[in-house]
Amino acid sequence: MSANGGTKAIIAALLANVGIAITKFIAFLLTSSSSMLAESIHSVADSGNQALLLLGGKRAKRAATPQHPFGYGRERYIYAFIVSIVLFSLGGLFALYEAWHKAADPHPITSWQWVPVAVLLAAIVMEGFSFRTAIKESNHTRGNQSWVNFIRRAKAPELPVVLLEDFGALVGLVLALFGVGMTLITGNGMWDAAGTAMIGVLLVIIAVVLAIETKSLLLGEGADPGDLATIERAVTDGPEVERIIHMKTLYLGPEELMVAAKIGVPPCESAEELARGINAVEARIRAAVPIARVIYLEPDIYSVAAERAGTGTAAPTAAAPASGGSSEVAGRAGG
Repeated sequence: MSANGGTKAIIAALLANVGIAITKFIAFLLTSSSSMLAESIHSVADSGNQALLLLGGKRAKRAATPQHPFGYGRERYIYAFIVSIVLFSLGGLFALYEAWHKAADPHPITSWQWVPVAVLLAAIVMEGFSFRTAIKESNHTRGNQSWVNFIRRAKAPELPVVLLEDFGALVGLVLALFGVGMTLITGNGMWDAAGTAMIGVLLVIIAVVLAIETKSLLLGEGADPGDLATIERAVTDGPEVERIIHMKTLYLGPEELMVAAKIGVPPCESAEELARGINAVEARIRAAVPIARVIYLEPDIYSVAAERAGTGTAAPTAAAPASGGSSEVAGRAGG
C-alpha cells in the first residue's frame, strides 16, 4: 500500500467524522436520544483514531538512531493498536453503558423529532463518501484478494483500520436510524436503548478484530508466500549460490523488509570473489522485491551430513577454533 493512498483515506475519514460528530451532538442536545449520543461518541472516537493514524505515520518516518538502528517503521503498528483500544473503550463500552442507562429510564423523543432522522441520513451520505474513498485507495493494492484476506494480510495498517471503522460507522448509523425510527413510531424509548446496545456490540467486535490483526503485526510478520518465493529465486538465480541453507524475513515496518539468510556457496579462491558474489545476490534481491532494504547474508559450505545432524552449518571439516571465534566466513550486511 502506498503511504499517500493511506493518508488520503485517513484525511477523508477525519473530515467526514468531524462534521458528523458535530451534527450528531446537536441532534442529541435537541432530542436526548441515547442512540444519537452513542453515535456522537463513536464519531469523536473515530476522529481521534484518524488523528492517531496520521501521527503514527509521521513519527514512523524518523531516521534510524543508534538506539533504534532499524528505524521507527513499527510505530504505525503501535498507533493502529491504540486505535483498537480507543474504539473498544470510548466507542463500544460507552455505547453499552449508555444503552444500560437508557433501558433503566426509557423515554420517547418528544421534541425536534425530525432532527435525528435528518442527521442520520446526512451522516450516512458523508460516511459513505469516506468509505468509498477507502475502498478506492485499497483497490490500488488489494489485487485479486478478497476483502477479508486484504484486511488480514495487509502490512500497512492504515487502510484496513479505516475500512473497518467506516464499515462499522455505516452499520452503526443504520442501527441508530432503526432505534430512533422505532422510538418515533411506537413512542417506546426501549427501541432507542436497543439501537444503542447494538451499536456498542458492533464497535466492540470491530475493536477486537483490529486488536488481533494489529497484534500479529506488532509481534513481527514475515514476507508473504509470493514475496518469499521471489526472494528465494533471486538468491539462487546465479552461480554465486548453490542453495539456501535457511532464510528468515521480518517486516521492520509496512514498507521495509529484512532478509537474513545462510547460503551455501561454492569454494572461492579469495574473500574478494566471495564479496562480489554476495553483492550480486543482494542486488538481485532488491531488484526482485524493492522493499527488501535490509539484507544479511552469511556464506557457508553446504553439508548434507550437517543438515541431517540438524546443525544446518558448515562442512564437517570446519572445526571450532579454541578461541571460540566463528569458523565460518561472515556475510556482508547490506542495508
